[in-house]
This record gives sequence, C-alpha cells and structure tokens, in this order.
Amino acid sequence: MSETAKNNPEDLQDVNAAEETAAEDVAAEATEAESEEVVIEDPVAALEAEVAELKDRLLRQAAEVENPRRRAKKDVEDAGNYAITKFARDLLDVGDNLRRALEAAGDTSDADPAMKTLVDGVEMTEKALLKAMEQNGIEKLEPLGEKLDPNKHQAVFEMPNPEYPDGHVAQVMQAGYVLKGRLLRPAMVGVTKNPAGEAPAKEDGPGSNVDTSA
Repeated sequence: MSETAKNNPEDLQDVNAAEETAAEDVAAEATEAESEEVVIEDPVAALEAEVAELKDRLLRQAAEVENPRRRAKKDVEDAGNYAITKFARDLLDVGDNLRRALEAAGDTSDADPAMKTLVDGVEMTEKALLKAMEQNGIEKLEPLGEKLDPNKHQAVFEMPNPEYPDGHVAQVMQAGYVLKGRLLRPAMVGVTKNPAGEAPAKEDGPGSNVDTSA
C-alpha cells in the first residue's frame, strides 16, 4: 500500500474494496474449478449409467416390436384353428338328430329288412359324421361318472345314484363337444345327490382340461 493511500482515507477505501473484489474473484474461480472437478471426477460411472439407459431403451423397443408380433401370430393360429367354429356348432345338431333317430328305432334285430337297412344307414352316417368331426379337431365329451365341472357341464337336474358320489355326473342328457380344446357346447347332465346317510361310491377320474374362452 502506498504512502499516499495511507494519508488519504478515500484512497484507502478504494484499495480495500479492490482487495476484497480480487479475493472474491479468486474464491469464485476456486469454487468453479472444484465444480468442474466434481463433474468429471468419475467418467467411468457416467459411461456405465449411459450404457445401462441405452440397454433399457433397447429392451423396451424390442418388447414393443415382439409383443405385437406374438399377438399377430396367435391371432393367425386361432383363426386357423377355430375358423370352423360356427360350422362345427351347426354339425352338432345334425349329430344330435341322428342319435335321436337311432334311439327311437331301438332294437331292430326283429324288424323287417327295410327298417333294418334304414337304421343301419343312419348308424353308418352317424359314424362317418363323428369321424369327420374328429379329424377336424372336434371331440365328443363323455362325462358320465366325472365330477361336475361347470366349465364343460351344464347341470339340468339332480338324482340319487349310489354308484357315484354327490356332485358327479350320473346321466348325460346331451353330449358336449370341444374344438381343439375349446368348448363348443357343454354337456347337459344329471348330477348325483344321494339321500343323507347313504354311502356313495368312491370318487375317481378327473375330467380333461377344456378351454372355455370361446
């Protein structure tokens, strides 16, 4: 500090102010330098974080592409498997009518030749129909003795039957059908309900799995 500044208070204030300003500038520069060091102190971690983010984006984009592709593939498969669903349901009525005709005819061993020939023809037609349906993935449900399954059986009435436990199919009124595992029509059945105290038969035989989403 000069001799003039010592003798002049105003000059002394200016000098002090300049020194304070210089000190603040130095402190600011030091703080900025420290901040820059913090930003670049761990470049490896920054790169790893960026790689992880890019990987996550890539996986998400891959999923967005794959999910519609899978849905489209399943839609195509379902269209191929179940395209005949309506036609198959119509065939069930034909099969039911053939079965009713055979049951109405009863035993034809003593019938006249014309009647016997007619019944044999109906029976052959029913067998051919069932074979064609089976070849196209249509299967007949035979639930007699099975435990009632609301997904594939429609209970119409209850009946006592000591041969089966309660809640089991004791009589089949109308057969059910599935198309490649998907339910076409539930079987209409009578369900066992035995009187209290009557010992039912031993439970057995679970039914097959059926897709009821149709």
